[in-house]
Amino acid sequence: MLIYTHPSMLEHAPPRGHAERPERLQAVLEGIAHIDAERLEAPLASRDAIARVHPVRYIDALEAAFAETRDDAIVQLDPDTYLSVASREASYRAAGAVTAAVDAVLGGRDDIAFCAVRPPGHHAEPEAAMGFCIFNNVAIGALHALDAHGLERVAVIDFDVHHGNGTQTVAEREARLIYCSTHQSPLYPGTGAASEHGARINVVNAPLPAGATSAQWRAAMESAILPALDAFAPQLLLVSAGFDAHRADPLAQMELDDEDFAWTGRTLRKLSLRHCKGKLVSALEGGYDLPALARSAAAFLGAFQRA
Repeated sequence: MLIYTHPSMLEHAPPRGHAERPERLQAVLEGIAHIDAERLEAPLASRDAIARVHPVRYIDALEAAFAETRDDAIVQLDPDTYLSVASREASYRAAGAVTAAVDAVLGGRDDIAFCAVRPPGHHAEPEAAMGFCIFNNVAIGALHALDAHGLERVAVIDFDVHHGNGTQTVAEREARLIYCSTHQSPLYPGTGAASEHGARINVVNAPLPAGATSAQWRAAMESAILPALDAFAPQLLLVSAGFDAHRADPLAQMELDDEDFAWTGRTLRKLSLRHCKGKLVSALEGGYDLPALARSAAAFLGAFQRA
C-alpha cells in the first residue's frame, strides 16, 4: 500500500472553530501510523491535470484569491470554504496526491493507494468551490486516469455522508466515468436523489434517511452500488472515503460504526480484484469526530491488508 500526504495540508487553516480543521488530518495520520505502507510526499498537481476538471478561468480566479492570503488574511470563497496562506500549496498537493497515486497504481508500483489529504474535494464543482472543497481531487484523478493513461472505464464510489455533487457533475459530462454514492438525505448539499442518473445513465445514488443503520447502509451498497460497479467493470476504482456517516459524527445523523468501514474496505478490495487487477485509489473526504475518524480510517485501510 502507498500513502500520500504532505505537511502543507496541516497548515491549511480555516477560521478557528471550523469543522474542517487541521486536527482532522493529524488524527487520520496517527490512526493509520501502524499500517504497513510506503509513505510518499504528495506532489503539486499540474495545471493541465486540474484543467481537465476545472476551467482555466476558475483556476485563475483561485490564484487571485490565493494571492490575497499573503499577509495572513483569511479569504472566504463560499459560506463554508476558506483560504489561508498555506491553502494554495495544500490544495495543489491534495489534487496532486490523487494523480500521483493513479500514476503509481497504474504503473505497477502497488495495487492500493490512500491519499491522506485536505482540503477535501467532492463538493467542488468545475467552476465553484463549495463545502470545504477547492479542487475536486478524485474527479481530477479520474480524468487523469482516462486521458493520461488511456483507460476506457473508471469508477468512483463515494461513501461520504454528504453527496458528492461536484463529482457527479463531472461524471454527467463523461461517459467513461461512473459515479456511485451512498449518503444521508435530506442533508447538505441537497443533491443526490435516487432519480438522478445523468444523461448517460452513469450516476447511481442510494440516499438513506437520518438514523439509517448499518444494516440499511450495507443493503443499499449491496442492492444498488455494487451491482452497478460490477456491470460497469471498471479498470480502476477510485474512492471518495468520507467517514462522517459514523454514529459519532457531529455533522450528520447516520449510525455506522468502525466495522462498517472495515467491511467497506474488504468489499471494495474484492470488487477491485474482480475487475481492476486490484487497482484501487482512495482519498480522504469528510469525518469530523476526531477519534471516530481515526478509528474508521484505520479500519478501512487495515481491511485492505486482510481482504
